Amino acid sequence: MSKYLLYISIIVPSVLICLGLVIYLYQEHLIFYPEKLSDKHIFKFSESFEEFNIQTPDGEKINVLIFKSENPKGLVYYHHGNAGSLEHWGLKANDFTKRGYDVLIYDYRGFGKSTGKIKNEKMLYKDALLIYKEIEKSYSFDNIIFYGISLGSGIAAKLAHEITPNKLILETPYYNFYDVSKFHYPYLPNSILLHYQFKTNKWISEIKVPIHLIHGTEDETVPYEMSLRLQKIGTNIDLCTIEYGSHNNLNTFEEYQKYLDKVLN
Repeated sequence: MSKYLLYISIIVPSVLICLGLVIYLYQEHLIFYPEKLSDKHIFKFSESFEEFNIQTPDGEKINVLIFKSENPKGLVYYHHGNAGSLEHWGLKANDFTKRGYDVLIYDYRGFGKSTGKIKNEKMLYKDALLIYKEIEKSYSFDNIIFYGISLGSGIAAKLAHEITPNKLILETPYYNFYDVSKFHYPYLPNSILLHYQFKTNKWISEIKVPIHLIHGTEDETVPYEMSLRLQKIGTNIDLCTIEYGSHNNLNTFEEYQKYLDKVLN
């Protein structure tokens, strides 16, 4: 019996150390799941849109789509999730164009037609800010809404902390990325291993504009209780609860559509 306990005492720590090393060295592969598209790929959407690229200071290009509505009230600056590409995320634009808003959606580095590779959290913020500086050339500062879903909720929150938008909307947001990692990998020393922090809770505590959270009760990727905790941070934070909603289907619920009517109209 003691022999088996000895084996276990050696094997279990070894497995955890190996798993920790994998997460530390290759965590971008565990966080980001990009779909690559050819430069010659042609997007086809029912809404009118324009496509262009923004050059980064280090020589990469960020692929951007702007969906157009008639007589727009403003612009929704949309930060998407950790997987896919604009081929998929562009379908979300209809939720906003039908309510009278133009929508800008972009692909992160290495996603879709965007070049380069995500190497750190700061890089994501710099690219988001670079795109915003292009936006403000064409849209009034007071009519820009920041929207972030899942991974993008942290990017949108950070940008809103630096540049005050008209309002901030976060769909399936996390309290911070450390808490998400603890939820999925509870037995690892995540505070040591994790390069990405995305401190949404810290940033929104200092944002004074209206903040709207949307979360489903059956979310198994980012638990619903994280939005409950975020809501308690400030009186300017409102939470729309989607009963039985999961992580990727909230806009299929009537409650979601009614909430957007309330927030955007």
